[in-house]
Amino acid sequence: MTTAVVAVDVGGTTVKASVVDDRGSRRYHRTAPSAGGDDTVAVIRTLIDALRADALADGLDVLAAGVVTPGLVDAGTGRVAYASNLGWRDLDLRAALEGPLGLPVSVGHDVRAAGRAERHLGAARGAGDFVLLQLGTGIAAAVVTEGALVSGAGSAAGEAGHMPVYPGGEPCPCGKRGCLEAYASGAAIARRYRAAGGRDGATARGVAGLLGRDPIADQVWDEAVTALALGVSTLTMVLDPALVVLGGGLALAGDALLRPVERALPELLVWRAAPRIRLSTLGTTGGEWGAAIEAFGLTASARCVEAWSRPVAPAV
Repeated sequence: MTTAVVAVDVGGTTVKASVVDDRGSRRYHRTAPSAGGDDTVAVIRTLIDALRADALADGLDVLAAGVVTPGLVDAGTGRVAYASNLGWRDLDLRAALEGPLGLPVSVGHDVRAAGRAERHLGAARGAGDFVLLQLGTGIAAAVVTEGALVSGAGSAAGEAGHMPVYPGGEPCPCGKRGCLEAYASGAAIARRYRAAGGRDGATARGVAGLLGRDPIADQVWDEAVTALALGVSTLTMVLDPALVVLGGGLALAGDALLRPVERALPELLVWRAAPRIRLSTLGTTGGEWGAAIEAFGLTASARCVEAWSRPVAPAV
């Protein structure tokens, strides 16, 4: 029987989950709204149960589940110390899932898991020193140094969204001012565009689509990519990566995001060469692929991921 895992990427607004088999094929996919607090835990359990049923009907043996989430996550213990967007504090997520599901569950940080997937399957394939800067509703980074993912003393490494790029600038939801996330996250771009008199209901992707035709969109986007370039230059000076990968939903803007950052870096770095900058090839699915890799690590089929050459999506 073909073996598989359920991979779950928990976000502040949506929980995404897939069945991934041991050949690296994404067989089934479901989503549900994040409900917050204990309700989100219930949503995760419901999605895993539903996908296990889908897999069983297709003759797949689900061996484990992998769940990745934002916040301060200790992968060793499976505890989430704090996740503000989910309303979680000191939550033993592994225990909350393994008992009711009767299934081994790995728990990890969403962006670090995406970094693992990017290195194994994506734009950073084989890279030993790189940074994945995940640009979505918020911003966080996965740091890989000498082939190892860095988690930090308190499992808080990679909170790049809260580095100051404009000291004394706009307020950030974290309580500080001038953070990268307050300018260059998808939520910030949409908010700043509307606050400047732009169209109601516009999203960050919508703002990108208006470039060259809407002066407000041009200004907000320019301020966002300038902030992003400042953030990348700081990460470069501190970490000396060979490569920086721009991922998350905002990376779907393509060259409108990539080219301005590439142009700005030489002037910001002055005396040293800029690292290569690439767009993620996994898009918004990096967290799920990382969760699948981590879940297979709990099973006797762990080495199967070494044979995956690229992610395989289900047929449409």
